Amino acid sequence: MQLRIAEGGIPTPGFEEPPISGAGRREIPDGSTGTPSGTEKTGRTATGDSPAATSGSRTSRRADAKAAVSGRPGTRRRRKAPKSTPAARLTAAAVAATAAVVAVLGPWLRRVRPRYPRPGLTGWKRWLPNWRQAGGAVLASFGLSVLTLTVAYAVTDIPDNLNSFATQQDNVYFWADGTPMARAGWVQRQEMELDDVPQDVRWAVLAAENESFYSDPGISAKGLTRALLRTVGQGSTEGGSTITQQYVKNAYLSQERTYSRKFTEAIMALKLDNKMSKDQILEGYLNTSWFGRGTYGIQRAAQAYYGKDVSELNASEGAFLATLLKGAGLYDPTLSEANRARAEERWRWTLDRMVEIGKMSPEERAGYRTFPKVLESNPLYSTGEQSDYLVELATRYAKKTARISDKDFDRGGYQIYTTFDKKRVDQLTRAVAKARDKARKDNPKAAKHVHYGAASIAVDGRIVAIHGGPDHRKQGYNESNATTVPAGSAFQPFVYAAALEHGVRKSRDSGPEPVTGGTVYDGDDKVPVTTPEGPYWDRSGRKVAAKNDNGRSYGQITLHQALASSVNTTFMQLGMDTGLDKVRATARASGLLPSSLGAQVPALTTGSSRPSAIRMASGYTTFAAEGRHTEPYAILKVTRNGHEVPTDVPVARRAVDADTAAEVQSALTDAFRTAYPETAAKANGEVAGKRGTTEDDTAAWYVGTEKKVSTAVVVYRMDLAKSLEPLPLEGLGGTITDSVPYGIWSEALRPLG
Repeated sequence: MQLRIAEGGIPTPGFEEPPISGAGRREIPDGSTGTPSGTEKTGRTATGDSPAATSGSRTSRRADAKAAVSGRPGTRRRRKAPKSTPAARLTAAAVAATAAVVAVLGPWLRRVRPRYPRPGLTGWKRWLPNWRQAGGAVLASFGLSVLTLTVAYAVTDIPDNLNSFATQQDNVYFWADGTPMARAGWVQRQEMELDDVPQDVRWAVLAAENESFYSDPGISAKGLTRALLRTVGQGSTEGGSTITQQYVKNAYLSQERTYSRKFTEAIMALKLDNKMSKDQILEGYLNTSWFGRGTYGIQRAAQAYYGKDVSELNASEGAFLATLLKGAGLYDPTLSEANRARAEERWRWTLDRMVEIGKMSPEERAGYRTFPKVLESNPLYSTGEQSDYLVELATRYAKKTARISDKDFDRGGYQIYTTFDKKRVDQLTRAVAKARDKARKDNPKAAKHVHYGAASIAVDGRIVAIHGGPDHRKQGYNESNATTVPAGSAFQPFVYAAALEHGVRKSRDSGPEPVTGGTVYDGDDKVPVTTPEGPYWDRSGRKVAAKNDNGRSYGQITLHQALASSVNTTFMQLGMDTGLDKVRATARASGLLPSSLGAQVPALTTGSSRPSAIRMASGYTTFAAEGRHTEPYAILKVTRNGHEVPTDVPVARRAVDADTAAEVQSALTDAFRTAYPETAAKANGEVAGKRGTTEDDTAAWYVGTEKKVSTAVVVYRMDLAKSLEPLPLEGLGGTITDSVPYGIWSEALRPLG
């Protein structure tokens, strides 16, 4: 490598370069000593680097010289170092602190560090730690464990909300007598307050699961160790957890069996024990635990195994339910004999434990020697048949009367106490099934599309029974609430009541003339309908005339007898004389819905309106209730998790005058006696009723009242896959003397009177 000598030679120490004038003169930067550095004088670094490595310095000097010539300062401008971030400063501080600690403790650490193999020993003894090393390892492990638990406790949070599955509930429905009828929802769970759970039942659960619950910190070290071992083993149940831990698992975590889940469960249990009271934890546990038979929570378990609320359980029954917490699939006695043996053994052990912990006296324990018998199946199981029609109807009324939104109702937790009478529902169902079987046998082709709607309404508005169809899973269409077929001559009582209430007008200028049951009208077949101006013409230009059943003419006939004999021509003219607006208003006041009444034309008086079976039965109750009408309802009360929800209760209101109602009811009583004299003679009480037929034979009705309950039955044909238009009955409605609707009606009310 060649050494390049700067012009002027190599300067000697202490040599002072003479000033240079003119363009070649260099200014000495402010703050310098006045003596150039080796770099400035030789063009290379003090270390002897090559010019290539210092080209930047040469460039800088040329820039300084150029600046001096132009009059600008020749000082180099240096870029400022970037400002460090807080994280960098924190890291630097931590490193400095660590270095300081190491500097202080370093000598001590070097003295106590383990030396393996240990010097001065031979064989296997060389590998044994001394007491100092062993103690240090123990202390270090303990400190690390405490630190880990402390950090885990600090960073583990209790969620504000329970998991969605733990909060989801079903809605349960009850018969009028308070017994369970059905449930609806994905999860069978109903929350109950702890105060509603008897003390004996609570302590039965605690004796079986966690007797130290009120004194432990939320976890059990012994139980936790056993549970962790079983997590990797083949134990039948996980076991070993306190009630607090089990509640954490039910309410916040998954059911997977892993170390991480078990560790999180223990930490959350410790924290929850400090956050909630013991009673709150126990209440949550009882409401979220699995009891088998598709049920969650002790309330639903009490109903599934004993058919009653948890508040009605005794200690023996509570001990059995506590047994199920060990594993319902192993302890439900109805599943197998082995299950029964296990359940009885565990039941006895639980009761004995209650005595041992002082929560039951020996005398009381002596009274529980017989294993409490459980129901063979869950009474809340939804069959998909009639109960689903009842649930559907009750749900609609519950939302309306209690003003519950769809969203809130779907969250579950409601107990709906219905007006349905189980005995009447069962009897009505059997009557319809009998008629259906007969129709399939006699006329299978026509019976393929036959439908039977029926409803029973008490005079105070309670819907006590309905028949909605053969199977709700196959037909969600509720036949008792359908407005698809005309009422026919079953509508005549409302025409009669309107005439009795308002009188009739024979001319435009005259006032209304009162009518009574003895007022005479023409009952001949096909008598043209007249108005004060003359015959009534339809839009096609033909005179309107009604037709009687079988073309029969009755001549002059009283209104009372005309109703009993179902004379269509009489009531069409009577309706025109009364005023179709008044007929319509009377029908509405009696309970028929405006949407079902149809057009205000003469055909209205012969039953062109299409009310449901529920509404027809409700309308007839008006006459049996002395002219007062109460809107039909299906709900007695609604509660949510044991607390009653305010509901709108229908009240009776005056629909027609009491004398009017009495006359209509009297005519209906005579109608029943005339049509079925033998049955009427056997009935020891007031029974009133009337058949209903249509001109085109698309519907057959029977509506009647017995023991202050009105029942309406309708038979019709309809192919639901094609349309909602009714088809001819083709004989499935029976005859006047052998009416199929009447057969169902009388069978459902047997014995009459």
